[in-house]
Amino acid sequence: MLYKIKVKKSKEGYSVWCEDSPGYASQGNTEEEAIHNIKEAIEDYCIVRNEIMIDEKLILVEV
Repeated sequence: MLYKIKVKKSKEGYSVWCEDSPGYASQGNTEEEAIHNIKEAIEDYCIVRNEIMIDEKLILVEV
C-alpha cells in the first residue's frame, strides 16, 4: 500500500507525517531516517489494528 507523507526540516531534524491517516507521524535526524521511522510506525500501527479487529464486524454503508 502507498502512503503519501509530508516531510518538514527543522533545526532538530526532520518531521514526517501522513495527512490522510491521522496518527502516522515520526521524526529523524536525517530525511532518510525520518522516512524509515514513519514506515516502521505505519507497519506497527497496521499490525496492532489487525490484532484489535480480529473479532470485529466490518460493514460499509453508503451515505
